[in-house]
Amino acid sequence: MNFDQTIRILKDRAFLESLALGVVAIFVSLVSVYYSSAFATENSSNSVNDIILSNTRVYDVGTIFVYGAIAAVIFSILVVFSLKLRSAPFILKSASFLLIVRSVFVSLTHISPYPARAVLAESYLYSPTVAQMFFTGHDLFFSGHVGLTFLMALLLWDTPKLRYIYLAISAVFAVVVLLGHLHYSIDVLGAYFITYSVYMLSMRIFKKDYERSLA
Repeated sequence: MNFDQTIRILKDRAFLESLALGVVAIFVSLVSVYYSSAFATENSSNSVNDIILSNTRVYDVGTIFVYGAIAAVIFSILVVFSLKLRSAPFILKSASFLLIVRSVFVSLTHISPYPARAVLAESYLYSPTVAQMFFTGHDLFFSGHVGLTFLMALLLWDTPKLRYIYLAISAVFAVVVLLGHLHYSIDVLGAYFITYSVYMLSMRIFKKDYERSLA
């Protein structure tokens, strides 16, 4: 995207209003993530057996799980606001929709994490609050790491390089959370189906933003 195109987009009042709503939606969804995670942690019950986790040893993947997710977020922000600015409102609203859907699911399922799992040290992040929001390990169903990166692949499907990058990142996170026993198998598999459904619904709910992203 060249400079002139960027200026034209930023002069579009409808775009700016929709972008502002997208930013607000992201903050609202993050609040929902925080409280649903805290609720699931406080009300967690027993763990269950898992066909994959019960037959594999635990690997120390905490660093990749935490810092990999942060790197993916930073990379996504750079991609959206430098290459896909016109799609920013649709991407932000779709991501917030997925996070809110996930918060509902997390609030409904209170299974404890698998007993033998990678330790997510608080020292990974300076803020315990941020750590609790995203990396407690109690917000199980479904995997946000897998779901959000797969959603980005769907949102950027028309750009093959970005599509394959995000599909690869999603696959890596799927392997990482299973090797670390940080999610049950159903949390990973379910993430793909639910995320695709959210994407399809987003195209209808945020129709104007979706159409703008295609322009």
